[in-house]
Amino acid sequence: MNQAIDGFSLRNGSQIPCIGYGTWKTPNGDVAINAVSTALQCGYRHIDTAAGYRNEESVGLSILQSGLKREEVFITSKLPNAKRGYESTLAAFEQTLTELKTDYLDLYLIHWPANSRQFNDWEQINLNTWQAMTELYHAGKIRAIGVSNFLPHHLEALMHTPVKPMVNQIEFHPGLMWPETLEYCKANDICVEAWSPLGTGRILSNETLIDIAARYGKSVAQLCIRWVLQNDVLPLPKSLNPDRIAENLKVFDFEISAKDMAIINGMPYFGGSGLHPDAVDF
Repeated sequence: MNQAIDGFSLRNGSQIPCIGYGTWKTPNGDVAINAVSTALQCGYRHIDTAAGYRNEESVGLSILQSGLKREEVFITSKLPNAKRGYESTLAAFEQTLTELKTDYLDLYLIHWPANSRQFNDWEQINLNTWQAMTELYHAGKIRAIGVSNFLPHHLEALMHTPVKPMVNQIEFHPGLMWPETLEYCKANDICVEAWSPLGTGRILSNETLIDIAARYGKSVAQLCIRWVLQNDVLPLPKSLNPDRIAENLKVFDFEISAKDMAIINGMPYFGGSGLHPDAVDF
């Protein structure tokens, strides 16, 4: 990977630009419009949103007003949890297309798995949802389909369907690597994406990371993004600061040494969201 538009390859041949711009917790309206517009001007060509973020309208408007051709921007959105199931997935997808002002998505994900804490038939709910997404994929309305926040036991049933998940987007940053999930996905040709690759503020103020970043003349954020890439995971950094939006793309002019990678890979949990796919109740 030498630039942000270089791609990760999916099993169906689709290419995803190797750094995406995340929009979680970005308010709809001027804030989201300005942030996404800045990201596109800086060179991002991969924008990640979700119905649950409630900013699809602004994300779509920013892309429409950018002057870029639709095929130049890779757009990801996600199914809201309340819409899991066959019929509701189909309806929710059409609403997402309307909000984003497009007639297709490059990637559509199940945002969170139904889990055993919520439903006795959680596995069937996930399968029904996946059936709808598979039909949308075969209809050409989605270029690639996948999941988000799925652990191996959530993925297992979907791996026995005609179209297997192509992507799994998980929380991934120093101190939180989900090693079993990462290994499972790589063994099954599922591209892993990192949401919150910069973690919380505790990540950016961590002394170990500050010291390592200084050795490369980089910020902790740049170090974390590069670390994600060197673990063969696709980072989705988010910032509302124009300077930092631009800075987060400047990660192709250095390489983290094997020794420093081992140090970061071995860091204990800190600075994460605290959300666990089997414990959430939303």
